[in-house]
Amino acid sequence: MVALYNSFVYPFVALFSIPVAAIGAFLALNLSLSNLSLFALLGLIMLMGLVTKNAILIVDFTNQLKAEGKHFKEALILAGKERMRPILMTTLAMAVGMLPIALAKGTASEWKNGLAWVIIGSFFSSMILTVYLVPMMYYIVDTIKENSQWQINPSSQESGFSGR
Repeated sequence: MVALYNSFVYPFVALFSIPVAAIGAFLALNLSLSNLSLFALLGLIMLMGLVTKNAILIVDFTNQLKAEGKHFKEALILAGKERMRPILMTTLAMAVGMLPIALAKGTASEWKNGLAWVIIGSFFSSMILTVYLVPMMYYIVDTIKENSQWQINPSSQESGFSGR
């Protein structure tokens, strides 16, 4: 991701979505009265990549808009609006796809129920919170970068003088 973004900071912005997903996963396990089994741990591993993909969609599109010349505040708003639909579609598809496994009552279904509840809970919490958390972290990082650039050369930022 460092090579994709040409920055060491933006991959960390995308990785802020993982703790949010873990919160939803453990909350769903608790609410469904399921145990943390091997299948549930496999679901946790699987969701790390899928949830990070949602954050990468927002960060990557914001970087594309910034490359087109938009200010990062405007780029974040546009990226949030444009990428909400794909995030919502993948979340709902995955949650609806896991419902039969989560609600199964057959032989040995209690082993797989935890996997489904982990995925459903993590996707819903990450859908709701990642759409707010990732742009907020991006905003904080870019504000710090903008302020640090201004402090390095304050006269050229204010007057437009290039220093020649």
